[in-house]
Amino acid sequence: MLDARNNDVFDVLVVGTGIAGCEAALAAAGRGARVALASAGPTFSGSSFFGGTWGLGLVGPDGEKDEDDLVGAICEVGRGVALPELARALVRGIAPAVGRLEARGVELLGADNPDERDFVPCFDRKCRCWHGIGRASYRAATEAALARAGVTPLPRHELLDLVEKDGRVCGAALHDVRSGTARVMAAGAVVLATGGFGGLFSRTLTMPDVMGTSAAVALRHGARLVNAEFIQIMPGLVEPVGGVVFNERTFRYARVEGVDGPGAGALLDERGGHGPFSASLPDRAVDLAVSAAGPHGAAVTYDLPERLPEFMQTYFSWFEDAFGRSPAEGVRIAPYAHAANGGILVDELGFTGVPGLFACGEATGGMHGADRIGGLSSANALVFGHAAGRAAADCAAPVAALDGGTGRPPHASPDLGDLRRAMDRLCLLGRTDEGLRQMGRILDELDEKNAQARSVHAANAILSARALVAAMLARTESRGAHFRADFPQEDPAQARPLVVTLDEGGRPVAATPSA
Repeated sequence: MLDARNNDVFDVLVVGTGIAGCEAALAAAGRGARVALASAGPTFSGSSFFGGTWGLGLVGPDGEKDEDDLVGAICEVGRGVALPELARALVRGIAPAVGRLEARGVELLGADNPDERDFVPCFDRKCRCWHGIGRASYRAATEAALARAGVTPLPRHELLDLVEKDGRVCGAALHDVRSGTARVMAAGAVVLATGGFGGLFSRTLTMPDVMGTSAAVALRHGARLVNAEFIQIMPGLVEPVGGVVFNERTFRYARVEGVDGPGAGALLDERGGHGPFSASLPDRAVDLAVSAAGPHGAAVTYDLPERLPEFMQTYFSWFEDAFGRSPAEGVRIAPYAHAANGGILVDELGFTGVPGLFACGEATGGMHGADRIGGLSSANALVFGHAAGRAAADCAAPVAALDGGTGRPPHASPDLGDLRRAMDRLCLLGRTDEGLRQMGRILDELDEKNAQARSVHAANAILSARALVAAMLARTESRGAHFRADFPQEDPAQARPLVVTLDEGGRPVAATPSA
């Protein structure tokens, strides 16, 4: 049994301290709730504060007149799997979110040349209202705001499980990483803002605390996942440094190993228009060539113009300051798992359908589709973080200290390297029926091993991986971020979302919502 001596009681418990979690905590506290803010890593972590990139972009409509066009663009880029009502809620919430940041004193950067081609967001068709969020400024202003609001920080507390009573989530079991003990937190409502699935891969462009395990926790308590197969696959550096995002705009001036022939220049120019891979565009050939180069990556060299565009110059300057050399000297790149386009299914308020349970940010899905317009991940965190925090505070039920819950004490987590390396090999680019079923067998073996270790963390990771594999198997086509080498074409009949639930045996199954 969990140690009942460390109980605490809050109106709202937010798990995850990226932008979505911080916004949820502030919104809940603003409604008068007593709030705790827990995270597996330090406070201000998650993908929002990943250091392997040069900035954090925020895109929104260019005034009210542009809102309908941006909603239409999201659905078009989503290729039939985005949920229009969530896309509209996202777009309408961006301007108020920007206003809240400005009122808090967060520095929002602007572009000197906002009409340059490079400021057209990834996959979009025109320039929008663009801001860069200064991470240091956001952290300073938000840290002060959280303190003023009386939010209790709980860094280094990993989510193990949720606690239910009478069919309602009423708290969570957390692993206090520093003490090695479990801590049961009572809460009138819980908000999951734990990020995407990056931690299920060894080659990932996320912070270490983005572990992908909260999807399993949510599934076990009746929540659903949507669009889980659409994980952004981003080119990242393996030399001269690893784990750093490659600036896709530089493809336009690049020579890439394996990409040659008379059409290479046109492919690389098109590929420079978006960061993540897309199976729905001809330039997917660039990513497939990079993937074929293997784990050591494909060589990239440049023929650069005398004057770099502003967006690219910002990247080159950041790179030189951070790593002491210029990308112009050449780099090597390989595919990395990046942000998730899907996750826990929520409504416009971040409600999961499970009483007492809300979710927001990259942990959720539906507001994006098969591909996601660049800059809308930050917008999603701001908009739905605020909405989920307010709604959680408004519906929080009275709770008392818990008696230890129903969870097990955490054991030392076994090495998940085998799982992550297998996910790299079988669940990034080139997914096939045979490979995905092989991944399922690997997960069976890991489950058997974990029966001895009894690690809650490992069990959660394995179940989350199973959910991804179920969705990847069920989508027998290639669309957006999902590429099946055995089904390389898009199937118009599959232009609809897939929802993952657990069957009676606790195994993930993926089906259309009406099935």
